[in-house]
Amino acid sequence: MRGLEAFPRSLALVERDGKVLSGCARSPYYPLVVRSGRGAVVIDADGNDYIDFSAGAASLNTGVCHPRVVEAITDQARSLLCYTIGYMYEEASVELGERLCAVTPGTFPKKVAYGLSGSDAVDGAVKFARAFTGRSEIIAFRTAYHGSSYGALSASAISLNMRRRLGPMVPGFHLFHYPICARCPFGRREDNCDLECLKDIEEAFGLYLPPEEVAAVLFEPIAGDAGLMVPPARYVRALADLCRREGILFVSDEVQQGFGRTGRWFAIEHFAVEPDIVVLGKAIASGMPLSALVMRSEIADALPDPGHIFTLAGGAVSCRAALATLDVIDEENLVETSERLGKVIQDRLKAMKEDLPLLGDCRGLGLTIGQEIVDGDGKPDRDACAKVCFRCWQGGLILTFLGDNVLRIQPPLVITDEEALRGLEILRLALEDYRAGSIGDEALRFARGWS
Repeated sequence: MRGLEAFPRSLALVERDGKVLSGCARSPYYPLVVRSGRGAVVIDADGNDYIDFSAGAASLNTGVCHPRVVEAITDQARSLLCYTIGYMYEEASVELGERLCAVTPGTFPKKVAYGLSGSDAVDGAVKFARAFTGRSEIIAFRTAYHGSSYGALSASAISLNMRRRLGPMVPGFHLFHYPICARCPFGRREDNCDLECLKDIEEAFGLYLPPEEVAAVLFEPIAGDAGLMVPPARYVRALADLCRREGILFVSDEVQQGFGRTGRWFAIEHFAVEPDIVVLGKAIASGMPLSALVMRSEIADALPDPGHIFTLAGGAVSCRAALATLDVIDEENLVETSERLGKVIQDRLKAMKEDLPLLGDCRGLGLTIGQEIVDGDGKPDRDACAKVCFRCWQGGLILTFLGDNVLRIQPPLVITDEEALRGLEILRLALEDYRAGSIGDEALRFARGWS
């Protein structure tokens, strides 16, 4: 275990950072200053190495600096960095559009619209849905996180700190309960559930929200920042059926879960639903700024220019990085790896629970795994979560948490079995240190976390 004396350059940079950068853009867990890396190994400013269980908040599915992606970026940069496709045309953006239309779910003709981040892509989904349907209202969900631009933030309901003193939000968003069965607000269990959370929407349709005025449902196929919650398949299919009956577009937000992370190319494929619009970001270009909407062609044609235009969106370097990303995921069988290795990790965590009762529920799909940390009464234990993550960092593992008590385990899809098991061993030792009371409160000084 490394003491704070092992991080002199990192701590110095953190101090400099605080003097010049707004704290609004970071929710830190520990003073990790990333310098370099390769694959599932990250090196900090002091030369310490780490197994990566974060993948840059699920944006580096191909790992840090995959050679194929680096080569594609370098080759493209020698000829053209970016020349706006807002006025002109460029080949890489067309090639990528063709590939994205081919790989995303849906047997219908599709088109693509580019952006720079998942947030602007969510905003774009709302624009296209309203333009196509001629309707104004959007259904989203409590505990959802869709981004920090005003439109995406208006669809989100996960953190008061993201909304305080920023109102009013964009009008037209209606927030309903996400189907989190473990804490059902209707007091149901799986064996007696009658999809009350869906009936809540249907009841609203009869009282105050005319369904003919609803343009789209914005849905996370896994509730990421709510704690990596996996909804029941029958709910997702019933929600999609409701949308079809009422002429409402079904939008799948795949920003965090797309590109093989869940053991499918896209998480919505676990539920046998074909969305009208798929929202892409994060891992699309292995760390380069890019987002995309892939949608039915008729929806894409409903918004006239310049309704969703960004000067640098669909830039040549980012598109070439995304094309290389698709190649790597395909040729290295990373979707299959995600499914297989995710099961290995979950099985190991469940086995660890026998000796470590502070491990609560473990859930997930592929290499999106949420592991709860609980106290002796089985209740969420945020301080324990923060201290365990801090000790993991000291021991050489990058691990973060969500909410009050969910360890967020989302390693790069290129992580090896050996690296994954070594990371789990570091986690086990951190849990034992916490149980022994040997992790000091200095962890809580750094670990603000995502709240």
